[in-house]
Amino acid sequence: MQYRRLGRSGLRLSELSLGSWVTYHNQVDTSAAREMLAVAMDAGINFFDNAEAYAAGQSEVVMGEAFKALKWPRLNFVVSTKFFWGLDRSGDAVNRRDTLNRKYLMQAIDGSLARMQLDFIDLVYCHRPDPLTPIEETVHAMSDMITQGKALYWGTSEWSAAEIRAAWDIADRHHLHKPVVEQPQYNLFSRKRVEQEYERLYEDIGIGLTTWSPLASGLLTGKYRNGIPADSRGAMEGMGFLTQSLGDTAKGEAVGKFEKIAAELGCNVAQLAIAWVVKNPRVSSVITGASKLSQLQSNLGAVEVIAKLTPEVMAALDAISAPLAA
Repeated sequence: MQYRRLGRSGLRLSELSLGSWVTYHNQVDTSAAREMLAVAMDAGINFFDNAEAYAAGQSEVVMGEAFKALKWPRLNFVVSTKFFWGLDRSGDAVNRRDTLNRKYLMQAIDGSLARMQLDFIDLVYCHRPDPLTPIEETVHAMSDMITQGKALYWGTSEWSAAEIRAAWDIADRHHLHKPVVEQPQYNLFSRKRVEQEYERLYEDIGIGLTTWSPLASGLLTGKYRNGIPADSRGAMEGMGFLTQSLGDTAKGEAVGKFEKIAAELGCNVAQLAIAWVVKNPRVSSVITGASKLSQLQSNLGAVEVIAKLTPEVMAALDAISAPLAA
């Protein structure tokens, strides 16, 4: 496992990290989370990603209980969470959901700290942009979390380049803590935002990336080539929005071509897809997910594939994926 700086910050993250979206609480209980976190740490992973909205806060509870049981020194691991959707989806809770206003954010961080049983959270993200709240208000609130010692760094997730730059400029102008990281989707089928839209941000403001969905929600594992298995993520309640993408015929054919390349390299297609994301030097850490220990162990095998991605292999992958990438 190699380690990379998070943008221009001094924080170093493992090139692979472990996330909890969909899995924690829904598929992974505290006991299984503890086991997988221990295996991940033993393999060199030091960054664990979460979000307030995952399983309506219960993902944070599961991760927090697992951390407590493992008794790791706090200096040894990095944990993140994300804010935007809130937890109260009932009634007219206008200040408790789908917002980045100061009232919500300052209460959200306290809730996450309580659920995760931590004194501070290393990385906090604005999970989506909020067009109804002035960016300046959001920047001040996120900066204040750091000043108060409740968080150490902050960033964004799925913000446009213009929104990220606006937030950074406001922080710079007012001498506030600047955003240091963006968390976008990035995989062989989702490329343009990372490779084109954000291109100026890397050198201009030194933004780092912790990318999610390296397997395109499982499409790049190859298991959806013949339909959606009953025990898969695509068949879970509430995940119907993935059906069209997972059933895309052209992408399914492309996955078949990726499988042939993976076989030539002595790995599986999921390991190949994860290694491809790591190969981008702009990526600080690739967030992987797993509902079982065997999946985590397989994903960890991607570390051995990175060195096999020669310019010729990368060109072959590009020729297959680029025409289908968004």
